[in-house]
Amino acid sequence: MSDDLDGVLRGVGPRLRQLRLERDATLGDLAVETGISVSTLSRLESGQRKPTLELLLPLAAAHRVALDELVDAPETGDPRVRAKPVERHGSTYIPLTRRPGGLQSYKIVMPPRPDDVPAPKTHDGYEWMYVLSGTLRLIVGTRDLTLGPGEVAEFDTRTPHWLGNPGPHPLEVLAIFGPQGERMHVRT
Repeated sequence: MSDDLDGVLRGVGPRLRQLRLERDATLGDLAVETGISVSTLSRLESGQRKPTLELLLPLAAAHRVALDELVDAPETGDPRVRAKPVERHGSTYIPLTRRPGGLQSYKIVMPPRPDDVPAPKTHDGYEWMYVLSGTLRLIVGTRDLTLGPGEVAEFDTRTPHWLGNPGPHPLEVLAIFGPQGERMHVRT
């Protein structure tokens, strides 16, 4: 098997996990939706089972993505990232990286929602955020912060956290997320 094909196949598991987590779905939810057993889905996500077309087709349909996006095979010779915005919880996430797993970068556009009630959550990873425009309300642990354009925050996502836009304008944030806890540092 060629190195390129092997690399694409190795990237399918992390991509499947990322898509499932973006939908806030459990393996059980996905099993019911696709008819694929929880153990098979778990082995696919962890890379212990190679993906087949018979498994990928129902998963692409469940995640509402094209098969080539699910596999995320790189275009040969073209380094450009073709961003496909994703709507989550009323915000738009524009991916700035195309490689599944490892560090992921997004531009997040969030409409004003001054009446949102904070509901901090936790998950594995580390996050770095840079406010491009608007106002970011960031709660990390017991700290309730307001950040404006040009301000940066970084935090361990295992600490309860929540982000919102108190308004009055749309919020644009550049975010880098490390699912394995990679840490980003601002260097001058």
